[in-house]
Amino acid sequence: MLSVLAYDASGNPSQGSNNLNLTTPPSDDTQAPTTPANLRTTSVSGTSVSLAWNASTDNIGVTGYNVYRDGVKFATVPDLTATADALTPNTTYVFTIEAFDANNNASPRSAGLSVRTSTTATGGDPVFDRTINSQLDLPWGITFLPDSTALVAERDRFDIVEVTLSGQKTVVGRVTEAVTTSGEGGLMGLAASPNFANDHYVYAMHTAASDNRVVRFKFENGTIGAREPLITGIAKNTFHNGGRIKFGPDGFLYIATGDGQDANRAQNLSSLNGKILRVTPTGAAAPGNPFGTRVYSYGHRNPQGLAWDSQGRLWSAEFGNNVWDELNLIQPGQNYGWPTCEGSCSVSGMTNPVRQWDTASASPSGLEIVNDWVYMAAVRGSRLWVMRITGSTTDAPRAFFNGTWGRLRTVVKSPDGGLWLTSTNNDKNGGTPSVLDNTIVRLRFATT
Repeated sequence: MLSVLAYDASGNPSQGSNNLNLTTPPSDDTQAPTTPANLRTTSVSGTSVSLAWNASTDNIGVTGYNVYRDGVKFATVPDLTATADALTPNTTYVFTIEAFDANNNASPRSAGLSVRTSTTATGGDPVFDRTINSQLDLPWGITFLPDSTALVAERDRFDIVEVTLSGQKTVVGRVTEAVTTSGEGGLMGLAASPNFANDHYVYAMHTAASDNRVVRFKFENGTIGAREPLITGIAKNTFHNGGRIKFGPDGFLYIATGDGQDANRAQNLSSLNGKILRVTPTGAAAPGNPFGTRVYSYGHRNPQGLAWDSQGRLWSAEFGNNVWDELNLIQPGQNYGWPTCEGSCSVSGMTNPVRQWDTASASPSGLEIVNDWVYMAAVRGSRLWVMRITGSTTDAPRAFFNGTWGRLRTVVKSPDGGLWLTSTNNDKNGGTPSVLDNTIVRLRFATT
C-alpha cells in the first residue's frame, strides 16, 4: 500500500492521500478464486432485480466480480451487490456470478438463480431513456432555468454551457477567474436564483487564484455577466474542495465545502472548510443559523451532495477517506465527526451517518431526492445508488448502472419529469479539457 505525503520547508507533513494498492500479483499465479456462494435477491420489482452474494476467497486476493444475466455479463463490481435494471415485468431471468483476481483468474460461475420480475413496475427505479449530450468536459454543476434549459459547468474548461432538453449545446460564457488545482478544483457547483425570472442571477462555486469562492452573475440575452464574489476565503487544495451549491426550500443557499486536505478545519467553527454553509442570496449568514455565522453543520471531510426530502429535511452525501463514505441527514449545529470519526462511531457529540459504504463501492458526489427516493451518484463506484427514505433512515441501497458510464458526478431532477445524470471520467488529476468525451444522460422512472 502506498500513501503520498507532502512536506513544507519545516518538515511538516500533509494529510496522507488515499492509500493506493500497488501489490503486483505473482506472474505464475494461476489459482482462481472460489465460486461465490449464496447468490440471492435483496429486492425484486417489475423492472429491476437487486442481488447480493457471499465473498469468494483467493490465495492472493479477490479483485472483483462479474455478474451475468441469462449468460450475458451486465456488470463488473468491486463488492458484493449489483442491480439489473431496465427489465421486463412478469419475466424470468437467470443470474450467475464469478469472482476474479488481479491476474484475471476467474472462478467457476455460481449456480444459476432464477428470478421472475413483478407483474407491474414499481415507481422510483431509474431506467435509461436517452443520451442528452456526450460532448462535454467534466459536466459538474447543473441548474435548470424557468424555460427548461439547463446551464452546465464544465469543470476544467471553466465554460458555462446552455443545454436544451433535446441536447443542443451552446457555450454562453467562461468564468475567467476560475483556475484548476490539477486535481478536483475548477468550476464546480451552479444554482439558479429561486427568483431567476425577475433577477436573472446564477450562482457558482469555483476555485480562484487564492481560494475557493462563491460568486453570482447575471445570465441575460444568452450570455453571462461579470462575477460578483459573495463568499471568499474558503481554503483550496488539490483535493477536498467540496463544491456543491443548492438553494433550499427556505430560499437560502446551501454550500458544501471540503476540508482542503487539512482535517482540523472540519472541527474549527471559525473555518469555512469542512462545513455545510447556509447563506442569504447576498452571501450573509442566514437567519436562524445555529452559531450566528454562515456555518450550518460541521465535521465534514468532503461533502458534495445536497438534497431535500418531502419534509424539507436536508440530506448530504460525503466522500470518506480510506474506509467509509457517508449519507447524512443534516441537522443544524450538528457535528458529523471528521476527522475523529469516519463512518459510524460511538464518540459523544458526533452524529452518525444514516448509511455508509466502503470507498471503492461509492465515493459519492451528486445527490437528488424525488418523492422520497434518494439517488446518489458514485464516482469511484461508477454506479447510481438508489434507496427510499423511511422515517429517518432508508431501505437497503441498490446499485444501478454498474460501470455503464464510468465515474458518475451529478444527478439532478429535470423539468420534464426525469433525471439528468453526468459522467466525469479522467477527472482525478486535472482532467483533459481539450477532449470533450463526458456525457449527460436522461433517466426516466419505472411506471407503476
